[in-house]
Amino acid sequence: MAMDKHVFLKNYHGYPDIWDEMFGNGDIRSHYKGFVNAISDLSSEEMTRKDEQAKKLFMTQGITFTVYSSGEGIEKIFPFDVVPRIIKADEWKHIEEGIKQRLKALNIFLKDIYHQQFIVKDGIIPAKLIYSCPNFLREMVNVDVPFDIYTHISGVDLIRDYDGQFYVLEDNLRTPSGVSYMLENRGMTYRIFPDLIPNNNVLPVKDYPDRLLKNLMALSNRQKSDPTVVLLTPGMFNSAYFEHTTLARLMGIELVEGRDLVVENHHVFMKTTRGLQKVDIIYRRVDDDFIDPLVFRPDSMLGVPGIYWAYRKGNVAIVNAMGNGVADDKAVYAYVPDMIRYYLNEEPILKNVPTYQLADPDNRKMVFEKMDKMVIKRTNESGGYGMLIGNSATEQQMEDFKKAVEAEPRSFIAQPIINLSSAPCYINGELQPRRIDLRPFALYGPDGVDIVPGGLTRVALKEGSLVVNSSQGGGSKDTWVLGG
Repeated sequence: MAMDKHVFLKNYHGYPDIWDEMFGNGDIRSHYKGFVNAISDLSSEEMTRKDEQAKKLFMTQGITFTVYSSGEGIEKIFPFDVVPRIIKADEWKHIEEGIKQRLKALNIFLKDIYHQQFIVKDGIIPAKLIYSCPNFLREMVNVDVPFDIYTHISGVDLIRDYDGQFYVLEDNLRTPSGVSYMLENRGMTYRIFPDLIPNNNVLPVKDYPDRLLKNLMALSNRQKSDPTVVLLTPGMFNSAYFEHTTLARLMGIELVEGRDLVVENHHVFMKTTRGLQKVDIIYRRVDDDFIDPLVFRPDSMLGVPGIYWAYRKGNVAIVNAMGNGVADDKAVYAYVPDMIRYYLNEEPILKNVPTYQLADPDNRKMVFEKMDKMVIKRTNESGGYGMLIGNSATEQQMEDFKKAVEAEPRSFIAQPIINLSSAPCYINGELQPRRIDLRPFALYGPDGVDIVPGGLTRVALKEGSLVVNSSQGGGSKDTWVLGG
């Protein structure tokens, strides 16, 4: 199909030297042709109407996120682009196998690092790197977790470079968010293009809450058919509160805050109108530091006093496990390929982005010389904060970053600027290329790793931007994985 035959496509120009998800070699990629054929009869007025309909629905449904700037939380509608990102069956199979391999290794690493530390003793990872990690929890040393699973829910961020290869950008193993937007995006596509999904053999994502609940219930240590599962939220001022309420509703479980739970005799109970009800599994969206004021931050109002010891004694399962942050620290990320080789005796299926730890003086010197070609990140920040993108930074910003790095080099890594792939987005009545990434969501239960076919495709909506985080002006798309 020639591009110029379609009203939206004829003026479309992708970025030079950047992989375009929809177009290649002057034509539409084969897996996008079903979608393009289906919309080829729509006028630009009709597309605009659908785009506006989507915005209104997101507004009325309260699909929001919170941006924290200048100390205030501002709720914003999560921008949604009507053109889906489509992934071929064989590409998805490659992604799936790569993530499963990666999570197996990271899970073994977490058990090892909190028990025998063979990987340190064998000189694969420096002890200093582990012990200097702010998210290494000494309180988790020699604590056994149910089924030896630490990473129950993961969001692994992938990008595609100019060569079409997928790379892992980072592993999110603590309280990864975004799955509710994946579900809402799919629901929105059904609303505005009702026939497209069944006609294109798109694999479903809507059973994610059921899969999650099944995995959570499997962690109960009580032999009963209906263990009590709750979702622990920091409360309505948290940026992902919409997600917490959505998931609790879809799973049919109670959404609770710290004040709704109490620990008695090392067991956790929920306060109800009928008295105390024993809790078996907690899906927590509260960070480690705040989960138990008796053990971690004493000023925390979000956690539950005594919950740590209830967990240690095996009387309650907590998902994800505490202490996971040591495995998704950006400095530890550089060693994940080595972990895969060490624990699994396999070559990594998905590559890492080359990563330079700035605690190493040689790395520091090299990065400072090439700052305009590098992204420098803080190892413990998320949401696109604490980061310098060299080719768009001012001299002053570079100098400020150099000083910050020299003051505490362990807290920074550098990576070459990766040319994130682009995908067409419907902006101002026409298709325009914008940079994207992908966060598939993986569930690790007693039966192994299960990955929902899709994920959250985030879009850098600012022209030319590489920052896809919603907190930094990003939006998202529905992600289609085609059946084989």
